[in-house]
Amino acid sequence: MANIKAKRVKSSEIELKDRLVSINRVTKVTKGGRTFSFSAIVVVGNENGIVGYGLGKANEVTAAIAKGIDDAKKHLIKVPVLKGTVPHEETGKYSGARVYIQPAAPGTGVIAGGAMRAVLESVGVTDVLAKSKGSSNPHSVVKATIDALSKMRDAYTVAETRGVDLDTVFNG
Repeated sequence: MANIKAKRVKSSEIELKDRLVSINRVTKVTKGGRTFSFSAIVVVGNENGIVGYGLGKANEVTAAIAKGIDDAKKHLIKVPVLKGTVPHEETGKYSGARVYIQPAAPGTGVIAGGAMRAVLESVGVTDVLAKSKGSSNPHSVVKATIDALSKMRDAYTVAETRGVDLDTVFNG
């Protein structure tokens, strides 16, 4: 199967909301004692099909979050959202984390865990069933969720890629 590339988006012309997924305190032991710093993973999205994630590291929490937001704005992707849900079921993986995302009926809500929920809400999905397997590390789960979302394709994209009309996609 051909490798599917997610569409990159420029962050300058869209209004993005950021969500903090996790903050981690990191300790470096030196001969002078312990030095503390912070790493923050942040998800940004416009809640209308555009999402990105970023990692920021700094000596202060606020600086780490700001760096994470800047990094997330550099890694935006476009995700098809149809009637508040995803177009089809998909799996994603990154390192030890595996995620499964499935469309749901209107009114279901976002059935997903912490790190996955932040990504799915940032992209604008209101009804979805999701499962996280394997590693529960927030960094890996966020990247696995982004991987699954980047594989999503709507019917128009499939028809365009195959060079056929929309009826042929649905009726075979």
